[in-house]
Amino acid sequence: MSLLTLDNVSKSFGGVVAVRGVSLEVETGEVLGVMGPNGSGKTTLFNLVSGALVPDSGEIRFLGEPTTGLPPHRICRRGLARTFQLVRPFLGLTALENVLVGLGYGCQRMTGTAARNKAEELLASVGLNGRSRRPAHTLTVIDRKRLELARAVATSPKLLLLDEFMAGLTPAETAQAMNLIRSLHNQGLTLILVEHIVWALLELSDRVAVLSAGEKIAEGPPASVAKDPRVIEVYLGGSAPV
Repeated sequence: MSLLTLDNVSKSFGGVVAVRGVSLEVETGEVLGVMGPNGSGKTTLFNLVSGALVPDSGEIRFLGEPTTGLPPHRICRRGLARTFQLVRPFLGLTALENVLVGLGYGCQRMTGTAARNKAEELLASVGLNGRSRRPAHTLTVIDRKRLELARAVATSPKLLLLDEFMAGLTPAETAQAMNLIRSLHNQGLTLILVEHIVWALLELSDRVAVLSAGEKIAEGPPASVAKDPRVIEVYLGGSAPV
């Protein structure tokens, strides 16, 4: 049984089709990369999977059970978490308090001393050692992304969606972010990545799906997808390699 299944999922906004008939399966333990140009439907797809949007047609199943139409908090408690391209920490709370929110919200809710110890452990695991008492609004961009990741992992997800996690980072910070993602995967977490940094996505992913104008135009191993003429056309408008 696949961990996540999308079966012919579509979503429109007025007369604009954002996602059209997309079918995908995500297997436990893999890293699936989702790529495509701006406006191809990637974030809409994440919003559908996480419950922020309801599909017009098709079905989404997580752990074999339909989630179509469930609100995000119920999907989260089943074990599906996400981060956002524009990180959204609670700016008035400390880093520790932000992670405590995640620990109280997920499928294995924790409180008290156990929660605080776990929050410190999660912050250390993403490289925020010694910054647990700092207000979130004082953190740098990369550290806010680390915090967003720790808060998502605090919900004890079986599947984590990372939306443009490397957006706005320097090359050195991108390398750090890639190492964080590898570390999560090595711990057994299943991941779906949406990313505009194509080389990083191809390097991190076991399998890649490509969207264009809301439709899936390619899917397969990264090396094969990078050579697909349809993908090259979408990205470069010609026959040069991706």
